[in-house]
Amino acid sequence: MSEKVKPVRRIVTVDDESGKSVAIHDGPSPDVRTDPARPGYVSTRIWITDRTPARITGVRETLDSPHTLEPPAGGSVCRVVTFPPDDSFRRKIGAREVQSFFARMGSPEASTYRPDAPHPYMQKTRTLDFCLIVEGEITLVLDTEEMVLKAGDTVVQRGTNHAWSNRSGKPCVIAFSSHDAR
Repeated sequence: MSEKVKPVRRIVTVDDESGKSVAIHDGPSPDVRTDPARPGYVSTRIWITDRTPARITGVRETLDSPHTLEPPAGGSVCRVVTFPPDDSFRRKIGAREVQSFFARMGSPEASTYRPDAPHPYMQKTRTLDFCLIVEGEITLVLDTEEMVLKAGDTVVQRGTNHAWSNRSGKPCVIAFSSHDAR
């Protein structure tokens, strides 16, 4: 994929000592992961919480927490992911590449890879995910069906086995808010 992926701007605000709101971070998020087997795949972690209700005072940064797809117990994670077109990698990968990706993302157990699965990057986590298609088009792949999604569409993913398949020929950007679930 020859297109450059735009960095995700992250602004973090706090109340200063006098109670006035200020921005303490304004720039590209520093936690960016790629997948060598999928050129153009970029996952940018924005913020993590370690409990609900989340702490809004006394916390200035959270991206020093270990990188995983799932949030900490009782917490949440926000990320923005760019999915490249499947044609750029689909027939070039197998179990080794998929397992390597999930290990680098800190969640090797999330992969449900099988050679006969509907998509090589099928995954399952114990999370409630709110997903917003920001740009482009993508297909949500489930065990028994598929749904085509376009910019503005949303998915409430409730711990199911799934994958994201970009069959459009252009990158697709999705914002994820993932929450620890039972």
